This record gives sequence, C-alpha cells and structure tokens, in this order.
Amino acid sequence: MEKIMVTGGTGYIGSHTIIELLKRGGLEVFSVDSCVRSTPETIDRIEKITGKKVKNYQIDICDKEKLFHVLEQEKGTTGVIHFAALKSVPESVEKPLEYYRNNLESLSNVLEACQQFNIPNFIFSSSCSIYGDVKDLPVDESTPVGVPFCSYAHTKQIGEEMVRFFAEIHPKLKSVILRYFNPVGSDMSGMNGELSPDKPNNLMPIITQVGIGRMEKMTVYGTDYDTRDGSCIRDYIHVSDIANAHINAFEFLFDNKNKSNLEVFNLGSGKGVTVLEMINAFEKITGVKLNYALGDRRPGDIPAIYSNSGKAEKELGWRCRHSLDDMIESAWKWENYLKNNPKV
Repeated sequence: MEKIMVTGGTGYIGSHTIIELLKRGGLEVFSVDSCVRSTPETIDRIEKITGKKVKNYQIDICDKEKLFHVLEQEKGTTGVIHFAALKSVPESVEKPLEYYRNNLESLSNVLEACQQFNIPNFIFSSSCSIYGDVKDLPVDESTPVGVPFCSYAHTKQIGEEMVRFFAEIHPKLKSVILRYFNPVGSDMSGMNGELSPDKPNNLMPIITQVGIGRMEKMTVYGTDYDTRDGSCIRDYIHVSDIANAHINAFEFLFDNKNKSNLEVFNLGSGKGVTVLEMINAFEKITGVKLNYALGDRRPGDIPAIYSNSGKAEKELGWRCRHSLDDMIESAWKWENYLKNNPKV
C-alpha cells in the first residue's frame, strides 16, 4: 500500500485532498501541518466525512529536524504532496520576507526529506500566479513565466525552479508540478471548506461571510479593468476537482506514465468569471442580497487569467466535474455549517 504525506493537510486544499484520497481507498495518508493558518479540528471533520481517522503531526516543516523525525516514524512513505505555504496575495505584498522565508525554506526541507528517506514521488502545489499579467488567454503550460506581481507569486516561481533543479540531479525522484487556478467551494457534504483564523482574503469566503452576516460588507477591488464589466476575471474551480487531480497525478506517477521525471500541468476550468458575475450568481442561487461597494484596484491583482487545461485532461485523465452552481451551493452550505457549529 502506498503511503502519502500531505504537508498542509489541515488547510483548505490539503484537507479536501485527504478526503478524496480516503474516498478512493487503497492508500495510507498522514498530514503534517502547524495549523498556523488552519485548525486541528479539521482532522475531526475529515473523519466525520470519510469515517476514517487521519494522523496530523502539528509541527512547522521549516524545522527540518522535526520533519525528519516525523518521517523516521512514518517509515515506508512513498509519496509527498506539498501544499504547506503562506498564500495571501495582499499579505505577501506587505510581508515579503515572511513569505520567502516560510515558503522556500519549507520546500527545501521537504525536498531534502525526499532524498534522505528515498521517497520517489513528489507533487508540488504551484499557482497560476507564476504567469503574471498575461495578454494572450487562455494560458497553457507553454505560456512563459511572467514578471511576479507579489512575493507569493515569486515564491511559487522560485519553488518550481527548486523542484526542477532538484529533479535534474535526482532522476529517481518523479515529480509533478500542478499550477492551480482559483479553488472555491467545499466538500459537497458541507462539512469541510475554506477556514482561516484570520480575516478571509479569497473572494468566495468573503461573499459567504457577508451573505450570512459575519462581515458587514465587501469591496469589489477595481471596476475599470479591460474586462466585460470592469472587474477582475479569474478561473474558478471546485476544490474537490483540484483534490482529485492530485490523485490522478499520483496514479500517473505510480504507473510510470510520465515522459520525464518532472511534469507540469495547469488545473483550471478554462472559463473566466468576473468578480461581479460571481456576486450576481451567488445572489441568484441563494436568494441573498450582498452588501458590497465598488472600490479602487488592489495592489498585486492582475486584470484577467484563465486556463487551457487540455494537457491534464489528455495525460492525467482529469477534468472539472463540478459547476459554478456547485461551487456556490457547497460554499454556502459550509458557511451555514459554520454558523450552526460555532466551535469549528
């Protein structure tokens, strides 16, 4: 049986990936997460959804000694999915050194751990932010990496190069880089979704928190972009679709379908949705009117980006299965779950 370590396993995408891994079965999974941007109770919700217990080692993987100690206990680990990273664009603009320190040191330690413990399969959580402000849309894997618009994006660019150079000198390590577009929504049970002890930075949780009354109002940052309605365009994708892509990527590696020991895939829906379109869709589906204001552009934002994910569909056998309605309905279900379970 394959044993997989998920770093950042109590985080948003990490926890949903663990859920989907457990649903597929035939895999042993454990998490490593300091819970600095998540909560330990996520593990309990995973168990409620799947009926299976998962161990989380609550350590900071920037501490290499502690990370290595975990892997000494978890002998026989055959794969790593590396999610753990700080990811707020506005915060990364304000605190660049914190982002470089955390995101790159943690990746360095995880790669060294793969070498030290002979872990042959590695998946790196990257981002569409590495493309920068792209004029020719949609982007695909051949689109050149652009000028980074914030330190978060830059850490993902550097991180990809770290993985690339490491793979060149360690041919036995098979790696996949997955460049996500914008994950939204929650597990369709409504019992696990996007959660942070801090004020939310991503659009969907801001919308749902305003809708339910946890936040008084929201701001649409920028209405003068060269888009359909002046607001930013993003490629939104259901978080469970993102999660399932990781399982397909592991199967791709386990079955030796990779042409080289480093493969790169975009994960997106191929469709762009504006901020105002998302607000209107939420109001239509839920019947809840949102209190929002139109504001100035926000530092670090780009006008538009969306993906061509044909390579992932062809080689990984992956495509989006959830609609925009699913994203909104599941996110709203999760927000109501939080309201009825305040100790989450």
